[in-house]
Amino acid sequence: MKLQQLRYVVEIVRHGNHLSAAAEALNTSQPGVSRQIQLLELDLGFEIFQRTRNRIIGITEPGKLVLAIAQRVTTDIAALRSLKSDMNSGNRGTLTIGTTHTQARYVLPAVVERFIKGYPQVHLTLKQGDPEEICALVESGDADIAVGTETMREFPGLVQLPCFELPRSIIAPKGHPLLSIPELTIEEIAKYPIITYDTRYSGRWKVMKVFRDAGIEPKVSLSGIDADVCKTYVEKGLGIAILTTVTYDQERDVGLSARDASHLFPGSMIKVSLRPNVYLRPFLVDFVHAIAPQITMTVLRDALREAPARAGMY
Repeated sequence: MKLQQLRYVVEIVRHGNHLSAAAEALNTSQPGVSRQIQLLELDLGFEIFQRTRNRIIGITEPGKLVLAIAQRVTTDIAALRSLKSDMNSGNRGTLTIGTTHTQARYVLPAVVERFIKGYPQVHLTLKQGDPEEICALVESGDADIAVGTETMREFPGLVQLPCFELPRSIIAPKGHPLLSIPELTIEEIAKYPIITYDTRYSGRWKVMKVFRDAGIEPKVSLSGIDADVCKTYVEKGLGIAILTTVTYDQERDVGLSARDASHLFPGSMIKVSLRPNVYLRPFLVDFVHAIAPQITMTVLRDALREAPARAGMY
């Protein structure tokens, strides 16, 4: 049994059971990956993957246990490498953050600015994606932490700590009737076309649930992948948007105005996600603490210590 074989298992699942994509990511050949998986299965005495006509179509029940172990082993190796790097270089190294557009554009700039000034010898990388994509980056070891909103599916292999909540506002062109009516209600909002987030984002389903609970089917005129796209089309007069308040910038959004709607729509909870076995380098802890001051080294250590028992992984 080889570490390389466990890496192959993780990459195959990560790439949707496509051998060719996994082989490309691993910079090796598809037959080589297939052969190593077969050898691992022979060594274990059971099949890891379900197949039809030599094509992988899923993972077996025993294979799920292999995957959990493989993920743990490969991320442990990554943690060891981080430890080696930290011991050899002090406050030098690389910190990779997976984050969504809203966080990268509106929440993190001040944090990043302070971090770069405080750790000039740490290379900071931001990798953007939707909430599930950035958690998957952490899960696979391609990012150290993720900063984003709730996900549609659970990530039981990650430790997720709440940071703060972002309230919502109605974003509309200046002079829009919703900005000045005495009482803002769900019924009044539903009279106008709505520009909202793509279905991959929690902001979309949180807002839509409020309408559904009120027995109203709003007219969605357009879906965007981020707040800036949504605001662009609001400014064109194609509808109104229900976005987190932080995305409205009075100086930049000169053609728009915002009205608080936090009493009607739930906010979005921003969370930091980490692997349970992540090595807590001092600059990683400082970055998280800058986002959420209540998350200290002690809080992080306690959360990581409790994670194995909670997830049932160890």
